[in-house]
Amino acid sequence: MALVYRPTMQLSGLLFSLLGWVLSCLTTYLPQWKNLNLELNELEIWTMGLWQACVVQEEGGMQCKDFDSFLALPPELRISRILMVFSNGSGLLGLLLSGFGLDCSKIGERQQEQKKRLLLFGGMLFWMSGITAIVPVSWVAHSTVQEFWDENIPDIVPRWDFGEALFVGWFAGFCLILGGSLLNCTICSTEVHPSVGHYAVAEQQDRCQHLETETRP
Repeated sequence: MALVYRPTMQLSGLLFSLLGWVLSCLTTYLPQWKNLNLELNELEIWTMGLWQACVVQEEGGMQCKDFDSFLALPPELRISRILMVFSNGSGLLGLLLSGFGLDCSKIGERQQEQKKRLLLFGGMLFWMSGITAIVPVSWVAHSTVQEFWDENIPDIVPRWDFGEALFVGWFAGFCLILGGSLLNCTICSTEVHPSVGHYAVAEQQDRCQHLETETRP
């Protein structure tokens, strides 16, 4: 399969993956996985992340406290912490492998098969990184919805709501999967430069001029 501008598609895939990896790392450490607004005190907003809980006060700014024990966390937060760390690690490894496998990379120019394998492994790692970023944020969102509509909890009890980190995590997973897909699409393709067509036309014109010269008396 021929693909025009293959290096451009590879760079686009790498940039999407880089953006997704940065957002995935940001999602891991943001404390806004869950938000809690207190109706009795609207000046305070409680937030909960994977590593700490914070309270935002209009006058006193933000104050955070790290969780004392990993085992004391709810199951969705424990598993989410592990998956997000794995997502960040696999995304970083994918960036390193894909960078060496790009056509524009000077490293290993004579080993094209090895560069293709590196690009393939890098794209697969981006897929894994994207999936392991989407799963935890979706799990936390699902548990938040269940708790919000739980009829066993009295109405006067405040309910947790979606935090900004969940939306950042969804977007990060989408970028990682898109970047890995773009990289893998270029592996089985052959590059076609736009200048090839111009060279073919010029060569055909030279042949025609040569034939006209030979046929003249």
